[in-house]
Amino acid sequence: MKIEICGPGCVRCIAAEKNVNKALEELEKEGKFKESEEVMVTEVRGFKQISTRGVFFTPAIIVDGVKMAEGRIPEVKEIKKWIEERLRR
Repeated sequence: MKIEICGPGCVRCIAAEKNVNKALEELEKEGKFKESEEVMVTEVRGFKQISTRGVFFTPAIIVDGVKMAEGRIPEVKEIKKWIEERLRR
């Protein structure tokens, strides 16, 4: 699974990244996610790279190529739901 956090590295982008990491930690503690499962969290900061992903407002979170949130900081609970749905596939 690939999770991309798109934004210039602002406070809101950092908060979104923290929520993604917290969601992964909680899922691991709950036994719904194993650390050994391949999950790559990356930051996408360049304007050109961000715009090629169809992002117009930051922060944005893209999971496996699907834009899940844009222009807001999603709650940990919401991010966990996205990850769980992807893990079931």
